[in-house]
Amino acid sequence: MRPAPLVGTLVVAGVGLIGGSVALGARQRFLAERVIGLDRDPAVLDAARGLGAIDEAQLAPGPWLADADLVVLATPGHALVPTGLALKEHLRADAVVTDVGGVKAPVVAGLRELRFVGGHPMAGSERGGVLHAEAALLENAVWVLTPEAGTDPAALERVRGLVAALGARPIEVAPAQHDRLVATVSHLPYLASVALTALVAEGEESGLKMLLAAGGFRDLTRVASGDPLMSRDMVAGNRAAVKQALAGYRAQLERLERLLDDPEALLAAGERARLTRDSIPIVRRGLLPARFEVVIAVPDRPGELARITHALGEAGVNVKDIEVLGVREAGGAIRLAFEDADEQERGTAALRAAGYEARGRNNGAVGR
Repeated sequence: MRPAPLVGTLVVAGVGLIGGSVALGARQRFLAERVIGLDRDPAVLDAARGLGAIDEAQLAPGPWLADADLVVLATPGHALVPTGLALKEHLRADAVVTDVGGVKAPVVAGLRELRFVGGHPMAGSERGGVLHAEAALLENAVWVLTPEAGTDPAALERVRGLVAALGARPIEVAPAQHDRLVATVSHLPYLASVALTALVAEGEESGLKMLLAAGGFRDLTRVASGDPLMSRDMVAGNRAAVKQALAGYRAQLERLERLLDDPEALLAAGERARLTRDSIPIVRRGLLPARFEVVIAVPDRPGELARITHALGEAGVNVKDIEVLGVREAGGAIRLAFEDADEQERGTAALRAAGYEARGRNNGAVGR
């Protein structure tokens, strides 16, 4: 009763926050027959297995990559090109490779030898590592794809299909344009957070400033809590565009300094800022708590939802929430949320008895 997967073997190289979220989403939504995690840290791979994010683990590239249909490079930025090139000798000629890095032009240029499509999900968290991975992290997120004139259309379509099936919103932007835009909306905020936290931490009154730095300051500087290595790679890898963004930011600060002597103009600037801030789209992630959720594969035919709820009702299991994750020609997936772990376990057993395959965040795959 499982829908046909989009790909046979999906390889995620670098099983951190984003790579782990991609792997979790692919497994929970039944998008691949097999998900293999590639990471040089055995502890990371053990954690990914425990979360149900991967089916198999590999510590190094090798002949096993000949089975890969689609590879997602999710290493730190400085390692994306070297990792992609290291995989090349083992991959089939028709294997498609994409990435999730925050800088695109140098990566796209460096991996033209591969059947490569650059990608960047505009999603993340100040908490890094696979233990904080969530399939819901990618849902409704804008996912930038950066094809060039020479990009294989079939490869682009395969990556676009994966992105959409993960619940994200794929858009296409040229690599250089992407880097110019994210310098302002992503990389500059990180540097601003670093600067603001330094102002608080330095000086004779640092202790008192830290005490007074309450909710607003913490919200404003949240991105400074991210992985410093990943952030360093991101901004340094896009240094030319970031320097231009910094010049614009300095100009804005100087303008605001002048407006301190013109209260009405400062008020107008604040009003414009509020309107701009309030008009930024809100990205709503998955609506169900991951701890007590189960995702089931369903065929695309009438009456399936009724069969699911009947099976759970007969078992005395109450569903707290339900979400259709997507339906493809051969079927799709539905996510169910339960009150607690006991309800989740009994619901999973009831669905398995009814012939459904169910996957939960904590229990990996059940009911095969």
